[in-house]
Amino acid sequence: MRQAKMNRKTQETDISVAISLDDSTPSRIQTGIGFLDHMLHLFSRHARVHLEIEAEGDLQVDGHHTIEDIGIVLGGVMARALGDKRGLRRYGHIVLPMDEALVSSSIDLSGRPYLVFEASFTADAVGGFDTQMTEEFFRAIAVGAGMTLHLRQLYGRNDHHIIEAMFKAFAHSFAQAISIDPREQDHVLSTKGTL
Repeated sequence: MRQAKMNRKTQETDISVAISLDDSTPSRIQTGIGFLDHMLHLFSRHARVHLEIEAEGDLQVDGHHTIEDIGIVLGGVMARALGDKRGLRRYGHIVLPMDEALVSSSIDLSGRPYLVFEASFTADAVGGFDTQMTEEFFRAIAVGAGMTLHLRQLYGRNDHHIIEAMFKAFAHSFAQAISIDPREQDHVLSTKGTL
């Protein structure tokens, strides 16, 4: 099974993340930020992967360090679990609706980290989650996982719906990209022969 775990401890946070890409049993997630827990549970369910996340951070300051560091570690375990990327479809894309919001997510598991993030929020926070941290979280994942990620809010007004649509769209495009192409099981989808 494609799985990995990783711990990262700093003076600001103590993060432990495990992922299993071929196990869709319910995840166990405790970050100290309720809205982020909800988003990560959504990601896990829609990507059909199992996550175990335990995080302690300096939430008395704010959620910035905790949210960003979870993204760093989550990206890292994604990269480890994918290994040499043999057989992967590599690319994933979806345009996903959430009530009045519409979001697109496109992924290339290229080994070249890059984030394009286009969204505008009207509130400072949703459920104790700083809306500005949405971009920072996905940037940390893209860098940690070595993926190119394009996330775009096409339209929408409700910040909760926009962020939820982003997490769900990311999940579905990730599920596509990590799926195995039976015609390519022994190969990497690149003329270079490596990703």
